[in-house]
Amino acid sequence: MANITLKGRDFLKLLDFTPAEIGYLLDLAADLKAKKKAGIPHAVHQGKNVALIFEKTSTRTRCSFEVAARDLGMGVTYLDPSGSQIGRKESIADTARVLGSMFDGIEYRGFGQEIVETLAKYAPVPVWNGLTDEFHPTQILADFLTIREHFGTLKGKKLVYYGDARFNMGNSLMVGCAKMGLHFVACSPAAYKPNDELVAVCEKIASETGATIGFETDPIKAAKGADAIYTDVWVSMGEPVAVWEERVNALAPYQVNRAVMDAAGEGAIFLHCLPAYHDRNTAVGREMGERFGRDAMEVTDEVFESPASLVFQEAENRMHTIKAVMAATL
Repeated sequence: MANITLKGRDFLKLLDFTPAEIGYLLDLAADLKAKKKAGIPHAVHQGKNVALIFEKTSTRTRCSFEVAARDLGMGVTYLDPSGSQIGRKESIADTARVLGSMFDGIEYRGFGQEIVETLAKYAPVPVWNGLTDEFHPTQILADFLTIREHFGTLKGKKLVYYGDARFNMGNSLMVGCAKMGLHFVACSPAAYKPNDELVAVCEKIASETGATIGFETDPIKAAKGADAIYTDVWVSMGEPVAVWEERVNALAPYQVNRAVMDAAGEGAIFLHCLPAYHDRNTAVGREMGERFGRDAMEVTDEVFESPASLVFQEAENRMHTIKAVMAATL
């Protein structure tokens, strides 16, 4: 692996890291994954402790951080939405200094990016972004490890993101593709396209890495030549149910289905950060399915369960890449 040191660094967004540093984290994740599969212990941070602040709950992110931390030999304290006074009885800056005096690292999953940035500013230990409204950098590492495992490389691959491209997943995939030399296309209605300012930043990065940044409103046209088709839920966690009607109506034409995958071609893979509304086998899926007369939302069950779908390999890779981030920065 490259001779790169990230000790003491925060992990807040991929914009803060060079392509070489991102590549180093992917290499480290692959190495740690191989050790895990081979049963080789790697408790390189024995005796350290980390705090996990979750203002938004999650299955994959919580389990990934907890298992990864324990594999590295660390203790874990989980603070759920009711288990922390952050931003209510105690300021973010004060919380950062208190937790920073007790723990060796702090993870934050919640709302505005400014919260995790403030935590990092005041905490004397590394802070990791488990998801904010604007960015989801640990997810992109898992996505890219999955793509690399499947194709053997990242550079030059075409990734198309379907859905609402204004928030954390659209933003983070665009940044990651720009950094690592992939061709990124956001496919959505014009009103749901990525922020112009961030697009300009990514285009500048892309000009140096060989990546391209594109936008397309036609789902079939966007899929042509794609190596990876990516989608996410149409309504983000914490948004009111009233938002569903607007999103479903606007994004229904952007569902990933057999026609999209056929347009992409035989070698294309399907990715999703999960959870996915590909059937009615969840309370939300059932409620929304009945309300809008749909069997699936952002992806059909046919695609989700197809051989092209690598979503569970991708989900597992959350743990390996998060482990790499903690191992490298502590």
